[in-house]
Amino acid sequence: MKLIELPLQELEERLSREIEENPALESGKEKEEDDYFGEDTAFDDQSNNDDGDINVEDYLSDDDIPDYKLKSNNYSDDDEEKALPFVSGIGFNQFLKNQLATFSLNDDDQKIAEFLVGSVDQSGYIRSELLDIVDDLAFTMGIYTDLDSIKKILKKIHLLDPPGVGARDLRECLIIQLKRKTQTKSIENAITILESYFDLFIKKHYKKIIQKLNVDEDNLRDTIKEIEKLNPKPGSAFSEPTKINSTIIPDFKIEIIDNQLVLNLNSRNAPELFVSSEYKNMLSGYQENKKVSKSQKQAISFIKQKLDAAKWFIDAINQRNQTLLITMKTIMDFQKKYFLSGDESHLKPMILKDIAEKIDMDISTISRVANSKYVDTPYGIKLIKSFFSEGITNDKGVEVSTIEIKKELQSIIDQENKSKPFTDDELTKKINEKGYPIARRTVAKYREMIGSPVARLRKKL
Repeated sequence: MKLIELPLQELEERLSREIEENPALESGKEKEEDDYFGEDTAFDDQSNNDDGDINVEDYLSDDDIPDYKLKSNNYSDDDEEKALPFVSGIGFNQFLKNQLATFSLNDDDQKIAEFLVGSVDQSGYIRSELLDIVDDLAFTMGIYTDLDSIKKILKKIHLLDPPGVGARDLRECLIIQLKRKTQTKSIENAITILESYFDLFIKKHYKKIIQKLNVDEDNLRDTIKEIEKLNPKPGSAFSEPTKINSTIIPDFKIEIIDNQLVLNLNSRNAPELFVSSEYKNMLSGYQENKKVSKSQKQAISFIKQKLDAAKWFIDAINQRNQTLLITMKTIMDFQKKYFLSGDESHLKPMILKDIAEKIDMDISTISRVANSKYVDTPYGIKLIKSFFSEGITNDKGVEVSTIEIKKELQSIIDQENKSKPFTDDELTKKINEKGYPIARRTVAKYREMIGSPVARLRKKL
């Protein structure tokens, strides 16, 4: 169950650790048949070659060794597939650290600057309190400084790219970006709003801001446009383009070949596993010797323990792969219309129990697969969990997925008049008119789930 839960990247680490710790377990690059299942492909758990199994029951009669397969064919001929590139490069913090070379800093200030850069999270913010950083520098690096010195160096951090990096909150992040732009009246007004009237701005009390700035509605609209151009997460400018390549490795790939769905388990980074021939030969050598000493029996026990562990692990990996394939194949068949078309309105209501009952597995097993695995589809890389949803019956008596309802709700919000956005009551009326009989509280819940705020916060000039 723990192996099932691991995404591919973590599985590879687990395989490496197991191979390192157990000398009776080895990996190789010999490739066997592809592990893929199309529309009419049968699942055959006995397809591996069992040649070379070790029978030690006759030699150590007090032990009971199950009949395990010694090889795993989870290494596909598609191992050199180049469709999923993996990007390697410097990390975000190192990217910032490299820029410090443009400043002339003494040794202590350089170390403080590097510490501050190391405290920047992937969104581009420094979340730690500056006083805590003063203490951390003293305790961890033996550098004794004060708050003013930290603030002075932090101003230099704010000159790094991407603009806004090193800010301690959203307000400061936006102000840093505005101050680095060519100053116009709209940008000056934007800075004033963020510095002096930030609370009014986030609550969209535009009439009060117009009075405070003594500007007309058109000027305020231009000012707000300047703020909307800013990046609230400057770190994402560096990390997001490579995010899907560097952190998400899909466990499955679905392709459409001759209008048929073909499912592959992505095993290209997982080495083929087999039991060490050296250890098998050692055991055979002892087996030929009819008289064994106490020390030799201890050696036999050690070898057998390692061989058993290797066989068990290979079998566990095989079972993991088989479980993943069966589960994903069932999901693929259940949502066949979607995977053939890419149209989300074709996603049927599907809960964990639906899949669990079809393949006679525990719901917790399906949950482990769905929550942590990704599939590469013709329409992008998707979290398997996203294909699951409850269903409701529309006014035509047809059961539809809540995914479809959320998409319709998003469409209504996208098309509303932003100067007078719909309230939840109005959204409920609109969605009901579309044929989805859901209550206001459900509409409010779905609105939050699609990341849309209440009407007042959606309002624009």
